[in-house]
Amino acid sequence: MKYLSVEEAMSAPGLRLVLTAGVPGPWGEAAKAILAFKNIEYTPILQQGGGDNDALQKWTGQTSAPVAVYEDFPPVCHWFDLLMLAERLSPERPLVPKDCGARIDVLGVSALIAGADGFGWQRRLQILAPMLLLEEPPDIAVRLGMKYGWSKQTYVAAIERLQAISAELDGRLLRQEAAGSDFMVGHTVTAADFYWANFAGMVKPLGPEHNPMPDYMRTAYASVDEATRACLTPRLEAHRDRMYQDYIALPLDFLQE
Repeated sequence: MKYLSVEEAMSAPGLRLVLTAGVPGPWGEAAKAILAFKNIEYTPILQQGGGDNDALQKWTGQTSAPVAVYEDFPPVCHWFDLLMLAERLSPERPLVPKDCGARIDVLGVSALIAGADGFGWQRRLQILAPMLLLEEPPDIAVRLGMKYGWSKQTYVAAIERLQAISAELDGRLLRQEAAGSDFMVGHTVTAADFYWANFAGMVKPLGPEHNPMPDYMRTAYASVDEATRACLTPRLEAHRDRMYQDYIALPLDFLQE
């Protein structure tokens, strides 16, 4: 993938999507998959994972990714705002239903996966733990730990939250199967399905032929205890695999050219 610098992006037209170059961050990959499904073109912009990203902060108010900037509109970085921007830009391929009840379900399930204190958030707390439990943690880990509210208490509590979310998602898919659906909500693909497909990799990444992620990241994602590994139930893993088979192009494209 060819990334523009922040300085180049500021004068570029259309939709610009700030992504962490060289790694498949689940929030960024979910945004990319949603935009691809909706046939929305964008220009990738480079963010340095864990770096200072001073130019990015001056432009968008953020140092992390993903961030979307469309034309002269204000930048958006929250998963919900990114999703709503995609819905506005391509309403003909909706991933959030208009029906209020179904809409609540889709956004609620998506929040359980991608939102604050959701599945991805809890896995991030676990992934930071080996570095932050050292006598002298690396500076980058300390910065990230402060940013995401890491503490020994939140780390210990993460597995219980992961198990609760996993049980809810697995039970939902079981009920959906009984109703004749392969999807998290209703009978068509929604944003919730895209979020789960991308965040499931934080427990079990796709193989190198489909996801050429750096070895250090693969080790961090895949090195889980039995309790965490069990959160990716056979039903949840099968749903992930169907999404890549039917809706998300492989191999993943994130390596910097």
